[in-house]
Amino acid sequence: MPDGRQKEEMPDVTLLGNQGTRYVFNYDPDVLEVFDNKHPGRDYFVKFNCPEFTSLCPVTGQPDFATLYISYIPERKMVESKSLKLYLFSFRNHGDFHEDCVNIIMNDLITLMEPRYIEVWGKFTPRGGISIDPYCNWGRPGTKYERMAEHRLLNHDLYPEKVDNR
Repeated sequence: MPDGRQKEEMPDVTLLGNQGTRYVFNYDPDVLEVFDNKHPGRDYFVKFNCPEFTSLCPVTGQPDFATLYISYIPERKMVESKSLKLYLFSFRNHGDFHEDCVNIIMNDLITLMEPRYIEVWGKFTPRGGISIDPYCNWGRPGTKYERMAEHRLLNHDLYPEKVDNR
């Protein structure tokens, strides 16, 4: 049985276990932290279900609520979950359209981790009788992950996930 991770292996993880958590109320990608992937020789998905995402409509200032699904295949770096939670919380007072929010999140995570593959799917609660569910993805150019991204984009809504919070 391999030993678990040691604190010395995670010098960039500062938020997890910190009792003095500072909540940021305006968009801030600098709150994101990473740790090393101990299994870079294997493809596997990491999936975050984030049912409490909030942002603001850029026109009306009214709140928008969503469940975000963030899935990725890591390369060398992985996002630390508490930092992801605080990062998503930083959208609370951020005014942008739903489509912009999911693309901003994906772009920030690509910059942070340089994953093999990533997708972000926002399931926003209805406003005015219409729900908007933007989906974006990315695969590393010139690899099988680029082809995978194209395939998943073309087929992403064949079997939509059921969201129970709306």
